[in-house]
Amino acid sequence: MPLSASHRPETLGDLECLLADIDDGEGSVRLGKRSRHVLTALVTAPQQAAVSSISDLAERLGVSPSTLSRLAQRLGFEGFTGLQAVFRRNVTEGKSFYSDQVSRLLDGDGNDDGQTRLSRLGRQECANIGDMVAGIDGEAFAQAAAMLVEARRVRVHGMRQFASLASFMAYGLGMLRPDVAPLDAARHGVADALAQLDEGDVLVVASCFPYTPSVLATAEVAARQGIRLIALTDSTSSPLAKVAHYTFPVPNHSLFFSNSMCAFMLLAEGLLSEAASQLGDAGLAALKRRERLIGELDTSL
Repeated sequence: MPLSASHRPETLGDLECLLADIDDGEGSVRLGKRSRHVLTALVTAPQQAAVSSISDLAERLGVSPSTLSRLAQRLGFEGFTGLQAVFRRNVTEGKSFYSDQVSRLLDGDGNDDGQTRLSRLGRQECANIGDMVAGIDGEAFAQAAAMLVEARRVRVHGMRQFASLASFMAYGLGMLRPDVAPLDAARHGVADALAQLDEGDVLVVASCFPYTPSVLATAEVAARQGIRLIALTDSTSSPLAKVAHYTFPVPNHSLFFSNSMCAFMLLAEGLLSEAASQLGDAGLAALKRRERLIGELDTSL
């Protein structure tokens, strides 16, 4: 049965909780596989859902406008306009993202213990990973890895929690080939770091809603300089997607109090593994040389 107007979701957080309940088989409304996929896509890209027409959204999602209307009605709205209003409010009030996430965590079932919450979070992350892998364009994935292999220089950039992802990717790729680093590894400033890159070099950027403004600005400046960009972000409507050569959308809805990182880390591992496969003997030789140097240093200490 459709939700009643009194129980319909009023915020993006409500929609995320509803999706989590559906994934757990506890939802107050049942959705078919296609409807769940559509709702997940809308929740993952709230900016796109907020500003696009119903026709444009339907075309991007590969469904008919009536599918979106029926989904909205099942969620307790009279039509898609009511559902879209949820996303529009989120975009205009997005500065409360982190506190909203914590509030949703605290509003959970008071009877849940730590193991139950961990189990639920695990199921959500598994769903994110499954949706991410299912949505990967294999040809684009291989071509992006080839850019990481063939470029003269590769830099990786992310701020806040994505700084750890940038460090991880730079370290992993640096095990396989030379001249790889986090963008501002020397802490001299992003402008100085970009000035050392040439046209054709590669910059991997990572961010998701609420996007870090400095990361968006860095990507835009780099693109204008002819630096090729690979974006790890939350949707094809992300601001990073507008300037990137390759964009890989990563679903990340969960009850974690900040942006979910599990699927992002798997994507990073996948790109590094593909790069290693393409490097073949050259990558193996780099790893052996690294192991030899580590052994020599350990012996001398």
